[in-house]
Amino acid sequence: MSNSLASRAARPVPRYTSYPTAPHFHAGVTSADYAGWLGALPAGTDLSLYVHIPFCDRLCWFCGCHTKQVLRYDPIAAYLPAVQLEMEEVARRLDGRGGATALHLGGGSPSMLRPDDLIALAQRARQLFRPRPDFEFSIEIDPNDMTEDRYDAFAAAGVSRISIGVQDFDPKVQQAINRLQSFEQTRAVVEGMRQRGVASVNLDVLYGLPHQTVGSVEATIEQALALAPDRLALFGYAHVPWMKTHQRMIDETLLPDAAERLRQSTAAAARIVAAGYVAIGLDHFARPTDRLAIAAAAGQLRRNFQGYTTDAAPALIGLGASSIGSLPQGYVQNVTATGEYIRAIKARGLATARGIALSSEDRMRGWVIERLMCDLNISIAELRHRFGAAAEAVLIEMAYAAQGDADGIVEFDGRRFAITEAGRPYVRSVAAAFDTYLGTGAGRHSVAV
Repeated sequence: MSNSLASRAARPVPRYTSYPTAPHFHAGVTSADYAGWLGALPAGTDLSLYVHIPFCDRLCWFCGCHTKQVLRYDPIAAYLPAVQLEMEEVARRLDGRGGATALHLGGGSPSMLRPDDLIALAQRARQLFRPRPDFEFSIEIDPNDMTEDRYDAFAAAGVSRISIGVQDFDPKVQQAINRLQSFEQTRAVVEGMRQRGVASVNLDVLYGLPHQTVGSVEATIEQALALAPDRLALFGYAHVPWMKTHQRMIDETLLPDAAERLRQSTAAAARIVAAGYVAIGLDHFARPTDRLAIAAAAGQLRRNFQGYTTDAAPALIGLGASSIGSLPQGYVQNVTATGEYIRAIKARGLATARGIALSSEDRMRGWVIERLMCDLNISIAELRHRFGAAAEAVLIEMAYAAQGDADGIVEFDGRRFAITEAGRPYVRSVAAAFDTYLGTGAGRHSVAV
């Protein structure tokens, strides 16, 4: 690895699930702003719903999510009525406009929900937001939560896609990150959900964890492939102990360096592609017949807070503590603490703590970054068509990026700016060149590869 590539790999940059990214949200965007933005959505707008369940029954040391460990169900039972109240307030503000294309339950561990609570939550979402004919209901699952009645409840609630965090199947690695989960447990969930009609299975695998080697990551990939997932995500562990203090439980001396992380990522990706999967953007893979691969081939892939998606809804409604919503006018984020969230919802129906209103410059750069993250290339003609004279500043930056590239990471011929296949692992680093917020504020990020 050249010095310049090593520098790219080790550079802390955002994951670009939004632009501007969350560290640049501010308290100047309020619940009143959010209510106004909801009220301004046109009739017939497609809506994507995300519900955050910020609870786990164990604390995985690698986790970067907003979550808390609970040993009793009482906090969850107190939280869910507030989520339904927020749903009702959002629906009231929409006043009959829009229909839901998707519902995603993330966490934390939404699979902790009791069967009757899961069914009730899904039913209320359908009642309030009128699902479209191609409505998709997805949920994240911790195999340790699963029981027969939960399997049946997922089917009764209409779950159509599941996502399971595998991380790594090596017991030594699992011990080091406090995430014990056997291959047999994972296989039981995949088989149990498929038997109940779930159409799509996604598995998440991590590299860059303590004790991992190229060989151990490849072994986990082989086991994951044996479960025949429809999609597979290969994420680099984001070590951010300044944000997530529980990550201090991980021995940093056991973490691989940037060069080893790249070797692990490259070897794992090669195994997945060799098994017949299509590489999607930075870190996702899908069967050629999967909707994600079809969208990528058609240039219709999108990126949001759940990662790569086929969800093209212009309004993402974030529900629950710390949830982020995305509307044409900008981003909104709810308060993070669950107690504060519940109090805010009871008091005023909404719990917006911060956000950001988009400028025309933000929209242009957000489009550029999303297309690079999704397609690895930008049509200059389309850029100019969409943004007119404002695009010229970005074109200068593209030319500068290409001139300064000695490693064959990008190409620029005046008609197209593209990240090469060799540059795929560095796509976050390339996208960062067009981020005018980076370096301002107090945000800190994980390494690029």
